[in-house]
Amino acid sequence: MKVKLLRILRVLLLAAVLAALPRNAWGGVTAETDIRRDATVEAVEQVMPSVVNIATRNVVRVRDPMEQYFQEFFGPFWRRRPEELYSIGSGVVIDEAGYLLTNDHVVRRADQIAVKFSHSTNIYEAVVVASDPASDVALLKIVAPPGEKFKAIKFAMEDDLLLGETVLALGNPFGLGGSVSRGILSSKSRIAPKEGERLDARNWLQTDAPINPGNSGGPLVNLRGELIGINVAVLPEAQGIGFAIPIKRVMQSLSEIFPTEYVKSYWFGARVKVGTKPLVVTMVQPESPAGRAGLRVGDQILAVNGREPKSFVDFAELLGAAAGRTTRLTVLRGDNEVLLTFDLVPEASAFNAQTIRRKLGITVRPVRDGFVVTEVEADSPASAAGLQDGVLITAVDGHTPSDLVEFAKLVYSKKPGDPVRLEIQMWERRGAFAVGRFWPVQLYAR
Repeated sequence: MKVKLLRILRVLLLAAVLAALPRNAWGGVTAETDIRRDATVEAVEQVMPSVVNIATRNVVRVRDPMEQYFQEFFGPFWRRRPEELYSIGSGVVIDEAGYLLTNDHVVRRADQIAVKFSHSTNIYEAVVVASDPASDVALLKIVAPPGEKFKAIKFAMEDDLLLGETVLALGNPFGLGGSVSRGILSSKSRIAPKEGERLDARNWLQTDAPINPGNSGGPLVNLRGELIGINVAVLPEAQGIGFAIPIKRVMQSLSEIFPTEYVKSYWFGARVKVGTKPLVVTMVQPESPAGRAGLRVGDQILAVNGREPKSFVDFAELLGAAAGRTTRLTVLRGDNEVLLTFDLVPEASAFNAQTIRRKLGITVRPVRDGFVVTEVEADSPASAAGLQDGVLITAVDGHTPSDLVEFAKLVYSKKPGDPVRLEIQMWERRGAFAVGRFWPVQLYAR
């Protein structure tokens, strides 16, 4: 009896041991766990499909005094080949529709942009959607067949950084394939940038993970595979000092260069916070379609016409697709779901010369080099700043508006008393010559 009982116990013990052993993909027992598969390997496997190589082509058109001569005498037989410059960098996909992030300096002045993933031989064309030189962030869109989806990286929370935590700098330099370097977060407490100033080492994250030149624009991630920064530079005169643009600043830049208050030439009038899910409303323009519909700051976006937005880019796409018909927006306010309805308004009908006159007290007319002032109201911000008829406005708050609508949009959001910086040009006669003078003028919106 005792022998039989011992046999039963041995069988049960053996079964328990076998059940505890690791198993392979086919259900069979493996000899041992692969100790190489740690958090670093898993994070790399998660992120690398989102990392791209970016190659840009910049055609330099050289002005040659003999060019006209050769064209006149040799006609179609004369072909001058322009010089070509190439710039190589990396990027990371942030939306499955093919939107990706990189550095502004990687794609600045590029005539053509090519994108390649390390896991594929396909080469895609990409276009710059928006760019911010001050933060060195650029948003690109891959030109792909309709319906093609891409693996997107996840955003870390903007302040979820641990000094000394392990970080990984990824890239696809020079088209050679995926590149990974490992280090720690050496510094996260840097100076917050002032509005409009260009970011530099004072404002970036610091890591000892090597960042090669071709890794500029690639992601800096934590061991959860979340984006905590965009690789930007190394300190040439030192070893083990690399820099990345913090995710907080990346989010702010994306909100500024890809504002959801304007979608496909239509006015929505609210902005959401980048990187959150569900998306959270951070700003509402009172007179906008969103404001009149009752949307509030703090509302969480659940659905647009019954579809849940996967990202801030997808949210803008869903809004744009609904242009011309009534939009149903489902939001979470506190513990309650609220349904809002509105119609998007064409930008051209909402932002015009009257918007500028109402805010600044001037009437302007577009010309080739800017906007000429045709009338200045008495006792207006413009008259207080000394503006006169005939003055040429070339820039507004550092931006060069492409048309009257963009000029009006730049000043619409100004609150009473907010500064508006205009770059102006006036002509002065000096003897037989007319000389143009440029200088800044500051107004205060009303």
